[in-house]
Amino acid sequence: MIIFIIGYMGCGKSTIGKKLAWKLGYPFMDTDTIIEVIAEKSIAEIFESEGEECFRNMEHELLKEIIKNKNIVVSTGGGMPCFNNNMDIMNIAGTTVYIKMSHESLAKRLTQSKQKRPLLADIPLEELPETIKKNLSEREKFYNKAKLIMKGENFKIAELLEFLENLK
Repeated sequence: MIIFIIGYMGCGKSTIGKKLAWKLGYPFMDTDTIIEVIAEKSIAEIFESEGEECFRNMEHELLKEIIKNKNIVVSTGGGMPCFNNNMDIMNIAGTTVYIKMSHESLAKRLTQSKQKRPLLADIPLEELPETIKKNLSEREKFYNKAKLIMKGENFKIAELLEFLENLK
């Protein structure tokens, strides 16, 4: 089983993915980290030097490789499900889990790390909540295609494990 953890940046995909992989005894992959290793650049540097379209193509090519695996937990970049038919590919290849959070909660989390986030780096702090709300509303049509939607606030790994157990 391939389990894809999806959601907006800052919702906890990597943290949840690592915990889930450990509990299941599966390897863990973070697509942003893998792309940074392959490109030998940070995501921000890729966006700056090669542009978002190049980054989205890198994500898509990586996804095509990931789906060749079995029994793995994958944390995707926040935008991965929204481009190149990736959400449909993930739903066919495995189980998608959307970690849903309010734009207010996301803004609180992302205030500290927005400089590392290319799509938010130039947004003034006072505009961050509204920008996230707008971006989230555009992305949710993709995120909501997930096989499981879980609240990110007060997230319980046990609930996710129970759902996955029922899939077997």
